Amino acid sequence: MSDEPNEVEQLILLALVRLGGDAYGVPVRSEIVGRAGRSISLAAVYAALDRMEQRGHVESWFSDPLPERGGRARKHFRMTPLGARALREAREVMSRMWDGLESHPDLEAS
Repeated sequence: MSDEPNEVEQLILLALVRLGGDAYGVPVRSEIVGRAGRSISLAAVYAALDRMEQRGHVESWFSDPLPERGGRARKHFRMTPLGARALREAREVMSRMWDGLESHPDLEAS
């Protein structure tokens, strides 16, 4: 299994950073849909978060149950230093690949 976050995982890590310490699946999904304009299911968000937790890129904890009848605890996530390093490295790789291609004729808008 690769340590590099794939594109969806990168979007999720960036959403975690933007949301701060109160990040759980629903707001992470909303952040990606709102900012990136990407359609992503909640199941895909949680599957990616589980993979990243296994690799040490995120850590999780459960909140207290919501103060309502039948209220459930939420599983919150935050990026770890290892996740931050992997995210920066992924950005640097893409930056190196784009270097010098910004005005390439094959990439011009049509």
